[in-house]
Amino acid sequence: MKVHWQGERLSVVEGDITRFEGDAIVNAANRSLLGGGGVDGAIHRAAGPELLEACRALRARVWPDGLPVGQVAVTPGFRLAANHVIHTVGPVYARTEDRSAPLADCYRRALDVAAEQEFARLAFPAISTGVYGYPAEAAARIVSGVVRERLPDIPGLEVTLVFFSAKDAETFLTAATL
Repeated sequence: MKVHWQGERLSVVEGDITRFEGDAIVNAANRSLLGGGGVDGAIHRAAGPELLEACRALRARVWPDGLPVGQVAVTPGFRLAANHVIHTVGPVYARTEDRSAPLADCYRRALDVAAEQEFARLAFPAISTGVYGYPAEAAARIVSGVVRERLPDIPGLEVTLVFFSAKDAETFLTAATL
């Protein structure tokens, strides 16, 4: 992965999140938890069919109507380099409604899971900025705010923000407050 910015416990990189080696990666999932396009599809393909089965089991046991926006669910990573996948559903962007709180909840709750599980390394993709249409600049401000707020309270956790392209990483760095 190509590093674009490196802080003490936060880094911004360009690369493939499915190759991240650590305790967990966050999946920008859809409500069904059954795979999809973009990051979600890439994670499901790389993790193998066991991930789909684990997600079906979560649907049957815990989330029969699908994972609500801003909530998280955890599965093993199966064939991924990361040990776990933290699934979260970001909001679909709407110009007529402020959806910053649910987007912040995705990041905050994933960080809470990392703290509870005492994870040392966690990677996030850009949640909701793809087909869900959230403007990258606005999302960057939300993400950087949540990370600045929560990371000091989680000793030992290193967070990596993984962007698929150099343009996305640079857009984040231009808009974020790190």
